Amino acid sequence: MKTVRVLIVDDHRLFRSGVRAELGPSIQVVGEAGDVDSAVKAIDELRPDVVLLDVHMPGGGGQEVLRRVLGSGSSVRFLALSVSDAAEDVIGVIRGGARGYVTKTISGAELTDAIIRVSEGDAVFSPRLAGFVLDAFASTEAPPIDPELDSLTQREREVLRLIARGYAYKEIAKELFISVKTVETHVSSVLRKLQLSNRHELSRWATARRLV
Repeated sequence: MKTVRVLIVDDHRLFRSGVRAELGPSIQVVGEAGDVDSAVKAIDELRPDVVLLDVHMPGGGGQEVLRRVLGSGSSVRFLALSVSDAAEDVIGVIRGGARGYVTKTISGAELTDAIIRVSEGDAVFSPRLAGFVLDAFASTEAPPIDPELDSLTQREREVLRLIARGYAYKEIAKELFISVKTVETHVSSVLRKLQLSNRHELSRWATARRLV
């Protein structure tokens, strides 16, 4: 059986260790990276078959890694692995050149299979995400520009989406692998940027834009 050489890119060390432990014997983890710059450097030095790529991390996120690596002519294949199941995240990294997108609820066996399939040239998506991609590429119209939404960082959008789903701050912190204090900081920033007063107004704002 062919061994697939994989680089794990995620800004949470504990999560990277967990992924490494769950992958099957046909996967060889050749390295790890926790931000955009170190990811780009590791890809250039290690030449993995597949990069397991987090969508949101320091330095510009997964889309920035894709832009810098694939823009230089590299043939490495990318599989996005994210806590986010938002349509804009899925579409963004696929348009950026990733071969697939799966969420962090995936099992070790399923992730191993997804990596192998991507290494062989297949496109792989978690079931409910495939529809986002089909809808996006079937449409010839560009999505409308939303200046308020564009003012938010990717992490702020994640926090906003979970707030709108009714998550408590502690639950958001656990879901995104960040501290409660960091969640509070993101919420304060979003409230300021959107000129809203509380989480109830945030929920209504997100629902109106179908971010939930």
